[in-house]
Amino acid sequence: MNPALPLNVFIPDSEARQWADGRLYVYGSLDVSGDTAYCSRDYRVFSSTDLVRWTDHGISFTTHDALDEPWRGATLYAPDCIRYRDEYRLYFCTADNGEGVARSLDPGGPFRDPQPVAGAHGDAIDPAAFVDDDGTPYLFWGQFHARGARLRDDLTAIVPETLNQSLINEADHGFHEGASVRKRDGVYYLVYADIGRGRPTALGYATASTPLGPYTKRGIIVDNAGCDPETWNNHGSIAEVDGRWYVFYHRSSQNSRYNRRLCIEPIEFTADGSIPEVPMTTGGVERPLDARRFMDASRACIVRGGLFAAPVRAPELPDASASPAIASVAIPEPPHEVLTHTTDGGEACYRYYDFREETNFSCLASSATYGGTIEIRLDAADGDLLGSCTVEPTGDWGRFARTDCEIRPVSGVHELWLVFRTGRGRSPGRLVDVLGFWFA
Repeated sequence: MNPALPLNVFIPDSEARQWADGRLYVYGSLDVSGDTAYCSRDYRVFSSTDLVRWTDHGISFTTHDALDEPWRGATLYAPDCIRYRDEYRLYFCTADNGEGVARSLDPGGPFRDPQPVAGAHGDAIDPAAFVDDDGTPYLFWGQFHARGARLRDDLTAIVPETLNQSLINEADHGFHEGASVRKRDGVYYLVYADIGRGRPTALGYATASTPLGPYTKRGIIVDNAGCDPETWNNHGSIAEVDGRWYVFYHRSSQNSRYNRRLCIEPIEFTADGSIPEVPMTTGGVERPLDARRFMDASRACIVRGGLFAAPVRAPELPDASASPAIASVAIPEPPHEVLTHTTDGGEACYRYYDFREETNFSCLASSATYGGTIEIRLDAADGDLLGSCTVEPTGDWGRFARTDCEIRPVSGVHELWLVFRTGRGRSPGRLVDVLGFWFA
């Protein structure tokens, strides 16, 4: 499901690579929940064989160590990794436009011996590395205009005479930052954060017949607008995994543009090589979702009306032994999050649910004072109404109670929308917090 990693892990700027061991590795920067700045001084690598169950390889590179200048204490922005001559090279950048490369014999790191990349170091952020079918290595980087060049065989410097200072740019292509390059059927795909819709929340792409262009803009792959009230940017990649292509991107969370998390969607290619835009989903690679499983309410792919996901520590839950309805579903282990700051008319969307004539909706919700009503709707916020649940006050935001209501039976695959309404005719701000829900 999306987010793809545990809810307390914030990996944005994802570069996804499937290596010879068959595992898919994700390299990204590392946000810290609650911070008020992008990224941190660490990188952390995750890998998977099925894009559902993930292995944490721990800290792969850090500037906390006693590194020589210019890396000591630097904030690490988006990285990339390539395999070249039986060695893995991590390309990293720092907030002051530093560009470096470190090495490891293991794709999960740790990566050591960092060196500046001559010709790119000090110039701009967001390196993207690429090794062509003939073994030629390339580096791409930049903000507002994407640079590209061949790398020397030692991978620590570009070949100056191959440098293209503007493969694509913001004015003509919407290029904001975050270049990523892949090759499919002889065509080079440059994926990037596209600001063409007003904010760089979209991943756009351009194609070329050679790695260094010229590139032609083709369209948008995915747009994370609407995932959180404070969402601002996007950065990701596309990758082929066991014959299927996916887009790896991030979404903001917790009412902050800084707490960004890895998400994944399957993508398709048309006959002319274009990529139709895909919507954000809750299911990700696991869709459609079983309506009878417990759903973390914080996994909504679209929120409106000021709603957002927030961490909750040690929630007080009803006793499962006294509630067969709760005992029948598997409530995830901590960390827990809630869908919070629900106000009158607030909306949350979950894509896509597979219904099989369920007749009951249950949720775990809290409300300090007012309570409220949850409308269960299909396919749109004003879509087919299945039923309504009235959540009574629990007296404390951390105290959750189970609420049930009957719904009209439905079958098939649909968007699920939860719409929040005030209770008892009042119109306060925050109505209820929802930890999770399920159907039966």
